[in-house]
Amino acid sequence: MNGLSLSELCCLFCCPPCPSKIAAKLAFMPPEPTYSFVQDETGSRCTLHLTERAEWQYTQRDLDLIEVFMTRTSRGNRIACAYIRCCPTAKYTVLFSHGNAVDLGQMTSFYIGLGSRINCNIFSFDYSGYGVSSGKPAEKNLYSDIEAAWQTLRTRYGISPEKIILYGQSIGTVPTIDLAARYEVGAVVLHSPLMSGMRVAFPDTKRTWFFDAFPSIDKVPKITSPVLVIHGTEDEVIDFSHGLAIYERCPRTVEPLWVEGAGHNDVELYSQYLERLKTFISSELQPHVN
Repeated sequence: MNGLSLSELCCLFCCPPCPSKIAAKLAFMPPEPTYSFVQDETGSRCTLHLTERAEWQYTQRDLDLIEVFMTRTSRGNRIACAYIRCCPTAKYTVLFSHGNAVDLGQMTSFYIGLGSRINCNIFSFDYSGYGVSSGKPAEKNLYSDIEAAWQTLRTRYGISPEKIILYGQSIGTVPTIDLAARYEVGAVVLHSPLMSGMRVAFPDTKRTWFFDAFPSIDKVPKITSPVLVIHGTEDEVIDFSHGLAIYERCPRTVEPLWVEGAGHNDVELYSQYLERLKTFISSELQPHVN
């Protein structure tokens, strides 16, 4: 049944794990914080300070241009946010939900490089329990974290939904899909997405069990925005079949990017990664922006 052995089925039905335990086991490995926020004398503005482990690749001037602050989620956690103005003529802002074992400090250099190459500004946040964000990593917190980031982007910066691109990478596709299923936006990018937690742990699982975590496969049919799916064919963490299944269930997918030979953490190193993103944003979405 569903590709599971008899002993596995007995274990699941007799002692089913709760979604939070599945999530904690499969997904959350926050690193030691690689950054801090330092308030000025008035307490009205924060600056970003990075440790060596953040591997900053740009100048101090570039670092000073990053706006950082804390915002509160509906579950009471305070999460770290960063707004990076990469391009003065940007038509889109990317709301980026990063992968598992990184934080904002480690991602900042990547964000500047990505935004400057695809002509977009980048807004990102750390999940509860990551970086300087309070609380603990949990599935429910993921959803409230991205909702808080979304509302901040809309109200603090006045950016309309059609000019926002939701980008999720790996575990970041979970909150991205949840948000995209509830709001129509300019576009959605799903980079190495997963169908659900159980399907990662038990690859032959064919349905979503009541105790499953991250049931993204059941939410993607509700996405009404254009979706670009990106996945490496040799992904050793989230099998390529997850990307294929997500692609097949999305109502408005564009031509996907299957990166031949790429694993879970090196898709960005292939030239077709940036080429496909540039084409998607500059050509395939242009008619949607006034």
